[in-house]
Amino acid sequence: MAQPPILTLSDIGLTFGGNPLFDGLSLAIHPGDRIALVGRNGSGKSTLMKIMAGLVEPDSGARFLRPGESVAYMEQDPDFSGYATLGDYASASIDPAEAYKVEIALEGVGLDGALSPEAASGGERRRAALAKLLAEDPDLMLIDEPTNHLDIRLIDWLEKHLAERRKAFVLISHDRAFLRSLTRQTLWVDRGEVRRLDRGFEAFEEWRDKIYDEEDQERHKLNRLIKAEARWAVEGISARRKRNMGRVRRLGDLRQQRSDQISRAGPAKMELSSGQKSGKLVAEAIGITKGYGTREVLKPFDLRVQRGERVALIGPNGAGKTTLLKLLTGQIEPDEGRVRLGTGLEIAVFDQNREMADENTSLWDALTLDPGLGVSGRSDQVMVRGAPRHVMGYLKDFLFTEAQARGPVSALSGGERARLLLARIMARESNLLVLDEPTNDLDVETLDLLQELLDDYDGTVLLVSHDRDFIDRVATTTIAMEGDGRATVYAGGYSDYRVQRGDSADVTETEVKRKPAAQPGERRKPATTGLSFTQSHRLEELPSVIEKLEVEIGKLEGLLADPELFTREPGKFAKASDALVARQTALAAAEEEWLELEALREASG
Repeated sequence: MAQPPILTLSDIGLTFGGNPLFDGLSLAIHPGDRIALVGRNGSGKSTLMKIMAGLVEPDSGARFLRPGESVAYMEQDPDFSGYATLGDYASASIDPAEAYKVEIALEGVGLDGALSPEAASGGERRRAALAKLLAEDPDLMLIDEPTNHLDIRLIDWLEKHLAERRKAFVLISHDRAFLRSLTRQTLWVDRGEVRRLDRGFEAFEEWRDKIYDEEDQERHKLNRLIKAEARWAVEGISARRKRNMGRVRRLGDLRQQRSDQISRAGPAKMELSSGQKSGKLVAEAIGITKGYGTREVLKPFDLRVQRGERVALIGPNGAGKTTLLKLLTGQIEPDEGRVRLGTGLEIAVFDQNREMADENTSLWDALTLDPGLGVSGRSDQVMVRGAPRHVMGYLKDFLFTEAQARGPVSALSGGERARLLLARIMARESNLLVLDEPTNDLDVETLDLLQELLDDYDGTVLLVSHDRDFIDRVATTTIAMEGDGRATVYAGGYSDYRVQRGDSADVTETEVKRKPAAQPGERRKPATTGLSFTQSHRLEELPSVIEKLEVEIGKLEGLLADPELFTREPGKFAKASDALVARQTALAAAEEEWLELEALREASG
C-alpha cells in the first residue's frame, strides 16, 4: 500500500509583478521520491522550492506537511548574519547532543567550521549550507544548486552520499551527470505549469521534446481551423447571417484560444566568431613551475596546445587550475621555465568570479561603456564582432528585458550574470577562448547552445569546469591537477580521463588496468578497445555537422550564382567565396573523420 505524501501543495496560485507565476498548481512528494526540478532560468524553480519549504506564502491554495515529518531547505545564497563561524551556522538547528552530526557533515564537505563567514569564499559558504542540511537529516531535502562552486571530488562525494540516503529529496541542478545519477522522478516548470514524469532526468529531454512537438502540431491544426473559419466568414451567404452567427462566435473563440496560449521562450541567440586564424601553435609550456611562498602550485610541466584544441582543466578547488590558465595565456610569469605564445592570438576571457567594475552600473552601461565594445559618441550602440548594433537588440538576444537592461548588475541572478558575461565576450572576435567555470547557473537549454557554439568554433578553447557532462561533450584533452603540484595530461574528456586512470565507476578492474602516470606533455590515446566516450559522441554528431555544412554550401553557391554580385558588391562576393572554400574544406574533413570513426567502430564491434 502506497505511503501518504510527506508534502502536498493544492491549487497554489502566485503572482509576481502582475503576471501569474503559478495558477492552480497541485503536486505531492512521497517518501523515497528523488525528484529533479528542472526548467528555464526565471521559470520559477527556486520560488516553487521556497513554497515547498514554507518560506514563500502563495496568494492562494494550501501547503500541507504531514505531521511528524520534517523539511529542510538549502538555498543558493544563505544568510550568515549573526553567526561567528561557519560551524555555528551549520549547527544552529542541531541539538547539542547530536553535535557529532555537524562534525561528520563538515568533514564530508571538506570545510573548517572555525572559519568566519566574512573570510569565507562563495564555495566555502555554499559548503557550510550543505553541511547544515546534511546534519539536520530531514525527511525531505530541498536542495537548490548544490554543485555550484564544488569541485569534482566533492560533487562525487555528495552524489554517493545522496545515493545512499533512503529519504526523499527535490534537487535543482544544472549538472546533468549529477541529475542522471540520482533522480527517479522529474518536475518540469514551464510557463506557469508544473508537469510530472515518473522517470528521472535521463528521460527528461526526450519527454520535453515530445511535448513541444505535440504543442506544435496542435498549434498548426488550430491555425488551419482558424483560417478555414475565417474564409467561411468572408464568403458566407448574407441571407443566412442569423444562422451563421454561431460560427462567427466560434471563430472568435478559436482566436481567443490561440491568444491564450503561452508561447515558449526561445533560446538565447548567442554566436561566436573566431575572427582571423591564429598560428598553428597557440601556446607551449616548457618546464614551467609556480609557487606561492612555501606552497608548490605547479611542478615542472610541459604542454603544447595546437590551434583548434579544447583543453579542459580539472581538479580540486585550490589545486591551481586558474593559475595554470593564467600561465598558459601569459597573464602571469612562471617561476621557472617559459611559455611561448603563438602568433595572431585574440583572447576572450570568461571570469569565474563574474565580477563587474561597478555592481551598481546598468547592463546597458556595462556594454556601451566597455572600451572594447562601446561606440564612441553613440550611447545606444555596441560593437558586435566589428559591426554596430543597438544595445537593447543585442541584450534581447541574451534573453534580457528592457527593464533589466536599465537595472543594475547587482540585481541579476547567477545565470543572468553568466549570460551577461557571455554577451560581452561573444561581442568580440576571438581565436582563443578562456572559460573559467562558464557552466555555473546556466540552464540546460543554454548549456546545450554553448556546447554547440564551442563545437562550431574555429578557434582554441581553454576550459576550467567541474561539470563532468560538459567536459565530456567539449574537451579533446584533459589536464588533471590533483592539488600536489602535479598536472597530468590525458586524451579526451572526463570519462576518458577516468578510464585511463583505471578508476572509472563504469568499468571493472579486470577490464581496464590502472595506467602509469603520463609524462609531462605526453598525450594519451584513448583505450584501444572500441571508441572512447568522446569519439562515440563525435560519431553521433557528425551526420548533423555534415548536413549543416551541406546546407550552408548550397546557400553560398546560390548566392555566388548571381552573375552581377561581383560587380555590384565585390566585398560580399569575396567573403562568400572565402566562406564557400572554408565550408567545402570543413565538409571534406568531417566526411573523412566520419569514415575513420565508423571504420574504428566496425573493427571494434
